[in-house]
Amino acid sequence: MKHSRIIISAAILLLTISCGGRKKAAAPAAQVVRSFPQVSIPSAYTDDDERIAYAVEHYWDGFFDGPGRTDSARVLGVPKVEVEQALSNYIGVLDHLPLNEAQKSMSVLFDKIAARQMADTVDRVYLAMTEMVARYLYDPNSPMRDEDIYLPFVHKMAASPLTRDDMRTAYRHEEQMCSMNPRGSVAPDFTITLKNGTHVSMHSVRAERTLLFFSNPGCHTCLEIIEKLKADPNVQKLLDEGRLAVLNVYIDEDLEAWREYMPVYPKEWMNGYDASHIIREDILYCIRAIPSLYLLDADKRILLKDPPVERVLQALP
Repeated sequence: MKHSRIIISAAILLLTISCGGRKKAAAPAAQVVRSFPQVSIPSAYTDDDERIAYAVEHYWDGFFDGPGRTDSARVLGVPKVEVEQALSNYIGVLDHLPLNEAQKSMSVLFDKIAARQMADTVDRVYLAMTEMVARYLYDPNSPMRDEDIYLPFVHKMAASPLTRDDMRTAYRHEEQMCSMNPRGSVAPDFTITLKNGTHVSMHSVRAERTLLFFSNPGCHTCLEIIEKLKADPNVQKLLDEGRLAVLNVYIDEDLEAWREYMPVYPKEWMNGYDASHIIREDILYCIRAIPSLYLLDADKRILLKDPPVERVLQALP
C-alpha cells in the first residue's frame, strides 16, 4: 500500500476508538442502551497493514452479535448517532484499502445485516442499516460517496428477499449506474468544442493527470470547486508544468449562458461543451448531479469516480 504510516495509524485509531465515550448507566431491560463496541486488535499483529486488515474484518462483530432492537433512536441498542459515526469511520478506512478488499468488506457487511434481520424478523435493522449505507455511499451530496465501494452492497440489496418489492427496481438501477466506468477502467472518449470552435478529443490530451469537471454556469457548488482548485498551489504548479490538465465540460444546451460565464473559468483550463450531446444522450458517464469530477491517469484510466474535490486534491501527485 502506498500510504504513509501516519495515515494507516490514524485509520487504525478511527477503527478502535470508542464512539460512545464514557459508559452509560444501565437502562431498564426493555430499553437497553449500549455503546458501539470497540475492536480489540491482538498484540501479535504489529504490522500496520495487518492491524488495519484485522480491524476491518472484525469491525462489526460485536455490534451485530450484541443485544437490542432497532427503533427510531437506536440501532441494536446503540444510539443512531454512534452507529453513523462508526459507519463514517469504517468507510474512511475502506478508502485506504485496495478496491477489491474494500468491496469484499462491504459485501460481508451486507451479509451480517441480512443475517441479523433474518434471525429476528421483528427487528428493523435491515431497513435502518441499508438506508444509512446508501445515504453515505450513494447520495450525490455525501462527502463520503463512493459508487465503487457501494456496488457490491447495492448488488446484494437488489437481489435480497429482505428488500421491499417497490425498492428493488430502484436498487437495480443504482447497481447499473455504479457498474459504469469503475476505477481502473479506461474513461470513454468524447470530443469537446472550445469557445473558438476548436474540437478537442479527451483522449488526445497529454498529461500525467486529467481532471474531468462536468459543470454548469451559475452553479454555486461548481463555483466553490473552481475556487478551491484555483486556490490550491499544487494544482497551479501541476498546470504550469503540464502534468495536469483540467477539462471543464458543459453537457447542456444553453450555449449563450455558457459563453457569458467564460470569464469565471481559469484560462489554463480547457473549457468546452459537448456539441453532439453524446455524453448525456449515450450516458457515457454516470453524471447523477452537477458538478461531477473524474480523475484520470496518463492512460486515461479512472483513478477517482465522482469524488468530492477534497479527495481529488489529496490524490494529485
